[in-house]
Amino acid sequence: MDGVNRPVFSFVRDFEPAGAQQLCVDRHYLLAASHGVLRLEVDGTSWSLPPARAALIRAGVSIDVTIPQPVTTASVLFSTTFVSPPPSKLAVVDLTPLARALITECSRWDDEDEPLDDYALAMFRALAAATWALAEHPSPARMPTGRSMEVRRALALTTDRLADDVRFVDIAREVGLASRSLARRFEQELGMTWSAARRRLRVLRAIEQLAGTEHSVTQIALDVGYSSLSAFQSAFRDLIGQSPSEYRSGFARSAA
Repeated sequence: MDGVNRPVFSFVRDFEPAGAQQLCVDRHYLLAASHGVLRLEVDGTSWSLPPARAALIRAGVSIDVTIPQPVTTASVLFSTTFVSPPPSKLAVVDLTPLARALITECSRWDDEDEPLDDYALAMFRALAAATWALAEHPSPARMPTGRSMEVRRALALTTDRLADDVRFVDIAREVGLASRSLARRFEQELGMTWSAARRRLRVLRAIEQLAGTEHSVTQIALDVGYSSLSAFQSAFRDLIGQSPSEYRSGFARSAA
């Protein structure tokens, strides 16, 4: 990318599932999934990135990217001289219809050797203005990953068993701590109880299924561990601010 002279350019790519890989570029990076889901992690916090969202990453910031399912990404790279730095190192935002339309329009200029005319530059500047403003109010759908090996292991075990009737005491035993000690670690490192963490993990997994499958909302609720559809919808709305069906409709708008 060092050899690219254009101040801003876009590209669309398809990726197969892959484990965590580090990403760091020398430009401000707008990353969106037009199909499928990405998982991002930086500084002890993780996000799911389905088509209704985008990530704005400051130049020079290293993040871990995991691809749990096939994904198509639409990316825009902004020179540090073209725009001001984003308001934070990484902001995952819920895309507005305007931002989605601008990403689609800017994807026309994917040849990095082709000069940009005034219209193209105006579109890229409008996209930057729209997404930089969204980054002032990032999505709340994120998950702290914990600092200690025990908490991170407990979260991994919980994630693997979201659909099971797993008990906290069993998780604590598997990570080698008394349940009281692990509960204290959760409060100290995550700022939430294990039950609250499991509820959030279930919603985040549901977001991925809403984006990556055609399963019904009821089936997804069962898949992530809810026996009650109303309880699932309540937990989803509490975190996301929309019902699962409303949120899924945003993916269709993104693809349009």
